Amino acid sequence: MLRFTDLLEQASFEAGKVRLLRHQTKAPNGRTPYLLWRDDLPAFEEYQSVQTAGNRAGLAAAFWASFVAPTGGTLFVGIYSARRIGMADPSWIDPLHGVSGVHLTQDALDTYETARIDALADYIGRLWIEWCAGARSWVQRPDRQNKPIAELTRTFQEDAFPGYTHFVANVSEVQSLPATWVSALRAARGVYLLTSAKTRVQYVGSATGDGGFFGRWQSYAQDGHGGNIGLKSSEPSDYQVSILEASSSSASYDEIIAVEQLWKRKLQSREMGLNRN
Repeated sequence: MLRFTDLLEQASFEAGKVRLLRHQTKAPNGRTPYLLWRDDLPAFEEYQSVQTAGNRAGLAAAFWASFVAPTGGTLFVGIYSARRIGMADPSWIDPLHGVSGVHLTQDALDTYETARIDALADYIGRLWIEWCAGARSWVQRPDRQNKPIAELTRTFQEDAFPGYTHFVANVSEVQSLPATWVSALRAARGVYLLTSAKTRVQYVGSATGDGGFFGRWQSYAQDGHGGNIGLKSSEPSDYQVSILEASSSSASYDEIIAVEQLWKRKLQSREMGLNRN
């Protein structure tokens, strides 16, 4: 079995001078390092270049092999030269969280000069490893942890759309979904369910407009309630959204609303939820 340290050594790296970084934090706004890398590479590289001083010893190496963590995997996104150059500017805004870095930690922040290098560039977005033992440790040493290579794809591939029945996501994630998923959700109308693990409530709604499910859910992502009276009165929450029933393309507005009312009765979302009509 080919392992990642073997690949580093084949590329003439001394494993002891490399650190493996697995970026997996999820911000309250729903953004993850994976989405940042996928959608805005300069912002990802800026995010990576500022680290807490408590990580200084662990990050002391000439090179960083960077990985992000989409659902169910660890994806290679490049080898970077790395050199600590001093303390971060207190006004620095964290690109992942969208707030000043000093508000995220009580520790001091270090700034690193990083630059992606050409070595192993052909594997970026294609190579998946198994992080294995020490999953909570986001910085590891390849000379001590020779990670198995789980998969090598021909091109960068995102997960296939799971289908309407199996689709589940948080409202905060909707605007960051892969383009193929967005297309599928725009093309379908029907009845959906919002649930909150925080408030223990549910809400049944319908998507009847041209934007389909995606268009309807965007309004929740923007203001948290989409104009619904019940949701306005509830404690704010990052609702989980799923599809109860996708309507046929020929279904009329009245037919979709009738199905919505049926699901409200089935789930008793008026009596045990936030529906008000």
